[in-house]
Amino acid sequence: MKNKVAILLGSKTDKPLIEPSMPYYDFFGIDVEVHVMSAHRNPKEVAKFASEARDNGYNILVGSAGMSAHLAGALKAHSTLPVVGIPLPGGMMDGLDSLLSTVNMPKGVPVATVSMGKAGAINAAVLCAEIFSLNNSELVSKLSDFKKNGCML
Repeated sequence: MKNKVAILLGSKTDKPLIEPSMPYYDFFGIDVEVHVMSAHRNPKEVAKFASEARDNGYNILVGSAGMSAHLAGALKAHSTLPVVGIPLPGGMMDGLDSLLSTVNMPKGVPVATVSMGKAGAINAAVLCAEIFSLNNSELVSKLSDFKKNGCML
């Protein structure tokens, strides 16, 4: 199984917040592609992307958005793949609205929500590595080294 992740951003202005996570995906040997699609502005495209993601070789979807952050939930609504949500700062109370929108999912529609912003983007990369490590002893070793190094690259 190839370790392939799609990160979907709600806006192109969100790219600087996820860029710090790219070295982590690289370190753990995870192929990652970044796409910009808004759950509100491009709902049909988001639904199509999510529903076809498994057939297109993705193993995990990551939705990263701010304000009324419905992107991760919209991805999960149309996919049986694991979905990780990264709430982004901005909006009300510097991201509280985004956090609540991402973490408050109905039963049966799970989104694994990580912390907000750049730290959340890095945590999403590490979480993806941990998920892939369930069937990959090389990743188990890399994660162990990562932990021994104080969770630093």
